[in-house]
Amino acid sequence: MNLDGHITRLDLVGRDAIVVRDGVQITEFQEGILPWSLQRPVALVFDEFDAGRPDVMFVIQRVLERGGRFTLLDQNRVLTAHPGFRMFATANTVGLGNLTGLYHGTQQLNRAQVDRWDIVAKLDYLDVVDEVGIVAARVPSLMTSPEGGQLIAGMVAVAGMTRVGFEAGDLSTVMSPRTVISWAENVEIFGDVADAFRLSFLNTCDPAEHSIVGEYFQRAFDRELVEQDPDGELD
Repeated sequence: MNLDGHITRLDLVGRDAIVVRDGVQITEFQEGILPWSLQRPVALVFDEFDAGRPDVMFVIQRVLERGGRFTLLDQNRVLTAHPGFRMFATANTVGLGNLTGLYHGTQQLNRAQVDRWDIVAKLDYLDVVDEVGIVAARVPSLMTSPEGGQLIAGMVAVAGMTRVGFEAGDLSTVMSPRTVISWAENVEIFGDVADAFRLSFLNTCDPAEHSIVGEYFQRAFDRELVEQDPDGELD
């Protein structure tokens, strides 16, 4: 379930709805995603957990307790979790809010709720070899030429330098593996690694940082990102 600021308690718990039974309209309670999942051997994943409203996410507080149960007030029922039920959440800020300015729309989560998650795993960027392999698998046409592997390795190298630069405070944005894949796909379309890089990443950067990004590109590909045409105009 992808969360955003418009997800309400009714979306999670359920609501009364008008349905037709035997030709007669009646009001019937329809379970939300939380009680429905809780009673089944399914994995409920809250994607972008910190984009949900903190006051709404208190709905799951009791479920996060060991052996936690869920009280369905609308029906005077107490639900016990199915033995196969599991709940997961993904977030870019680990509940700390938009500290870096990259993740607008995220909320600072209540610490009492964060503490109730038994396992918190951190997923760092991929190893270079793995990332090269993923890009090559997503854009296999680049591997048809002898230089394809070296090209993708250079692209991943540029991405790695942007990540180091971001951590050092030199850049305000960073290349994700998704951006590298988009870059590779644009190379396939436009036939030039520099043009594809501008369209995939450079144009999203602060103009004041273009020289730094251009230096990363030059290190990886041994060519200038901004080249001088014979007529004297910048390309």
